[in-house]
Amino acid sequence: MINTCYGAVSKEIFQRAAQIRLLICDVDGVMSDGLIYMGNQGEELKAFNVRDGYGIRCLITSGIDVAIITGRSAKLVENRAKTLGITHLYQGQSDKLVAFEKILKEVSLTPEQVAYIGDDLIDWPVMQKVGLAVAVADAHPLLLPKAHYVTQIPGGRGAVRELCDLILQAQDKLDGAQGLSI
Repeated sequence: MINTCYGAVSKEIFQRAAQIRLLICDVDGVMSDGLIYMGNQGEELKAFNVRDGYGIRCLITSGIDVAIITGRSAKLVENRAKTLGITHLYQGQSDKLVAFEKILKEVSLTPEQVAYIGDDLIDWPVMQKVGLAVAVADAHPLLLPKAHYVTQIPGGRGAVRELCDLILQAQDKLDGAQGLSI
């Protein structure tokens, strides 16, 4: 077992994290808490965690790419991706595997070099293909036992940051991920 600031992880998970060159995130229930606030005019609001954003910026600055594949479409997700420097954004994806294959071609990576973090059954087809499949702590109960790693922190509350820190620590880049702003 290897100690992290979130608890001990197995050597296998640490070795998987050391190979990651791309993190793919779901949005609802992962980057947000899964709640969607609807206004009277149909506008949507979601809360994003600043710590997750900082972790994503740290990955990108360290040379690890980040992508989003989400089943829903919202302008605010596009805005969040742009703010964080995420250039691979696929919204409205009912079949996330199609978007996953496109991203792999764009970045010329193998599935083993990819981590995916999800929270629901729609994420499983991609999760079973990647080198590091991660479920947030409050993911659907059927997804939890299938993941390589389950975060200690729930979606929208810092789960993405936990994974970013794990990847950075496994690649000995965690100490260099300081002094950024988002």
